[in-house]
Amino acid sequence: MYQIKNRIYQEFDKTQKSGVCNYLRALVKQNLNLSCTEILEKFLDDEKYYLELSASRFPFLASYIDDEGFLNDTKAYISECKKYYEYKEKQRPIIEANKEYEKKKRKFLQEVKMSKEKPTKKQLYYYDRLCKKYSLEKLDVEELSKLDLRNEIERILNEHSGDYKNID
Repeated sequence: MYQIKNRIYQEFDKTQKSGVCNYLRALVKQNLNLSCTEILEKFLDDEKYYLELSASRFPFLASYIDDEGFLNDTKAYISECKKYYEYKEKQRPIIEANKEYEKKKRKFLQEVKMSKEKPTKKQLYYYDRLCKKYSLEKLDVEELSKLDLRNEIERILNEHSGDYKNID
């Protein structure tokens, strides 16, 4: 897609070219179900309409809109954009699987790190309050890691799945 940008719209300056390309890319993304020719016709119809009203965002297109070179460049760019978005759509399952894998990997690494750390004061306090509330015997927390204490707190909360947020 980036290679075609260098070949098209040679007569436009940098900002004009960028504006038209960004607009076309957005138009293609919104109308992926249409063919390249239909998207081109929609673009041309809209631009001609707005040029007649003198309200176009691309007033410089007035002299190019019926030019064969402009039409060929536009059609080629629309075609490349369509290929790009179709390819991106096909890659979506792979990208989602990679995201899920990375999420699991981060969780695993976090648990490994937690298994080597001492429990925080908040965890110890919360565990103490849970044991008092549910009249449970406390474990020796000196030997427990942050992960072990978190799992123990989860176990207690699951066993006593009542209103555990209002611990006094």
